Amino acid sequence: MRPALDVITFGEAMMLLVADRPGPLELAETFHKRTAGAETNVAIGLARLGLRVGWASRLGTDSMGRYLLAAMTKEGIDCSHVVCDASQKTGFQFKGQVTDGSDPPVEYHRKGSAASHMRVADIDEAWLLSARHLHATGVFAAVSASTLPAARKTMDLMRGAGRSVSFDPNLRPSLWATPELMREAINDLATRAAWVLPGLEEGRFLTGEASPEAIARYYRQRGAKLVVVKLGSEGAYFDGETGSGHVAGFPVIKVVDTVGAGDGFAVGVISALLDGLSVFDAVRRGAWIGARAVQVLGDSEGLPTRSELLAAGL
Repeated sequence: MRPALDVITFGEAMMLLVADRPGPLELAETFHKRTAGAETNVAIGLARLGLRVGWASRLGTDSMGRYLLAAMTKEGIDCSHVVCDASQKTGFQFKGQVTDGSDPPVEYHRKGSAASHMRVADIDEAWLLSARHLHATGVFAAVSASTLPAARKTMDLMRGAGRSVSFDPNLRPSLWATPELMREAINDLATRAAWVLPGLEEGRFLTGEASPEAIARYYRQRGAKLVVVKLGSEGAYFDGETGSGHVAGFPVIKVVDTVGAGDGFAVGVISALLDGLSVFDAVRRGAWIGARAVQVLGDSEGLPTRSELLAAGL
């Protein structure tokens, strides 16, 4: 029997307010409303490619929560396991604009948010196991003391049921008490995943290794079936059960906004592997979507539709 969903993800969505001009956030007078969240970026990207996607989270019943729920529903995402609680508030963030291709300034307002109250008891095991894949990130695990065990539980349930699990470390140092605690927790989560997707600098911090090959080997030796190390404009290195190799990056005319590029990369890899493509083609699709993501303002505006993907021959 075909699984009800292709992919499920757990995580916090935040309302994103993007400044209308470059410069310090305090000088911006107009902001554009968008959605933000590592897991929801991936959910949106996969849904646009025609996959059946479920998202579990908690929101307030405030205007920000209503906006986010409507936006995710409009993308065709199953939001049946998003709890809306009138006693809790929805997180939000401000993001500035830059003109030099650097990371834009981001200011988070998420402490004590509705999503930070997610816990193991929020996991509907039957619903989770109705999907063939789980995508997890280090962001959800870091949001609060209760989300870390929830992240572990979702990954363990899926792996135990023979489902595939992808994991993007997506490091957020400000959410962890110490760098050492972050390293320990993220590496523990990585051992629960089949596909691990670190960036080069993330991998160096987490493993103590310098090269993409050594970083990939570190996680392969700890049980990962596939490791893809993102190399920015240089593409990516992969090491899996069918071999290893390098995929070149796609040319980018102008970098507008780097936020969300890694999520776009994950969309490409996950969707292609679930489509049955080779690892090389999956990483190539990831590199293409990641390149699209950095050329637009906003976290999810560069994520393609299935028709755009096909038009690109990917």
